[in-house]
Amino acid sequence: MRLLHTSDWHVGKTLKGHSRLDEQERVLREIVGIARDREVDAVLVAGDLYDTAAPTAAAQQLVVRTLMGLARDGIPVVAIAGNHDHAPTLDAYRPLAGAAGITLVGQVRTAERGGVVELTAGPTGERATIAVLPFLSQRYAVRAAELVNRSPAENTADYDQHLRDVLANLTAGFRDDSVNLVMAHLTVLNGKMGGGERTAQSIFEYAVPASIFPVETHYVALGHLHRRQRMEAPCPVHYSGAPLAVDFGEQQNTPVVCLVEAAPGVPATVTDIPITTARGLRTVRGTVAELSVLADSMAGERSGDPEEGDFLRVWVRERARAGLREEVTALLPNALEVRIDPEFAAPTETPRPSAGHGDADRHPAELFHEYLGTRSVADERVEALFRRLHDRVTGNG
Repeated sequence: MRLLHTSDWHVGKTLKGHSRLDEQERVLREIVGIARDREVDAVLVAGDLYDTAAPTAAAQQLVVRTLMGLARDGIPVVAIAGNHDHAPTLDAYRPLAGAAGITLVGQVRTAERGGVVELTAGPTGERATIAVLPFLSQRYAVRAAELVNRSPAENTADYDQHLRDVLANLTAGFRDDSVNLVMAHLTVLNGKMGGGERTAQSIFEYAVPASIFPVETHYVALGHLHRRQRMEAPCPVHYSGAPLAVDFGEQQNTPVVCLVEAAPGVPATVTDIPITTARGLRTVRGTVAELSVLADSMAGERSGDPEEGDFLRVWVRERARAGLREEVTALLPNALEVRIDPEFAAPTETPRPSAGHGDADRHPAELFHEYLGTRSVADERVEALFRRLHDRVTGNG
């Protein structure tokens, strides 16, 4: 049986106010193409289809088109809710999705109530049993009173045990003649963060050991951590990672989907298939002059088209001055974020200079110049504007 494992699409995610919906559409179209070219028997989407619990209509249309595109050739699709998704809404669409060959699971269910999905591969007739575990918030796993009255360590242990109990129910029907799979959206201990996860729902209180998955599982398809990684465990446990970097913290990640081949009684083999249509994210540093040289080289890379090439986070190695951001974005149209390098930035807390006896005799322009110095701003134009405004207010201009 051949399966495609993907997760953490985060459709609708913006980057520094810039919509990436067109880019997300290209990436998801590529995933649909991979599923067809590789003739997979099923597609597993391990949560975080959306970036927010209230996605825009455009984001919802893109996800629906993608799921329908995957299922159009008779490929079963199973998708679960992640911590960014609105689980009840996914469950509300279950009947419609089911008619199209798409299984949506929003909230945690027992095996008897839809927490286990049975599939049969068309050409070979092989069977797969999939235990599905959407994201489970700690406040639902541990009663509110216990969260208040017990220690964090006790609550963590309870969350761990609760997930073990849920998985025991879901995997009780695993058979020797079936490909036994678990799909879950959660944090496994020692997993490496990708850089763009929601930290409050990824920290120790939400982490469980990889040993939580039964040894007879052929493959565990995980979502939540955005970095592609294999976890040390008695059975194959893998995060597919996000198919495109959702933030600059993920610029070093390599986006892939996982092609999984498994058969009863045989450990699964996993092949990473790179996603190539996503635009890269890059952080660059330099003075305006150095950035100008960089801009020339990057223009050659993208043939002068600002719609190509990497999105940029720019750290400017100069002191702040009026118009600096505009200069940088004129040089680098793909710059979504422009900041002053911390070495040149104003201190976050600067003690106010003590008033001297002679301050009353000093010209306000001189005092303003001194203030700008405490903020690491050196711009004669700002000071000239201050002088003109001061003269106008005082009637000297």
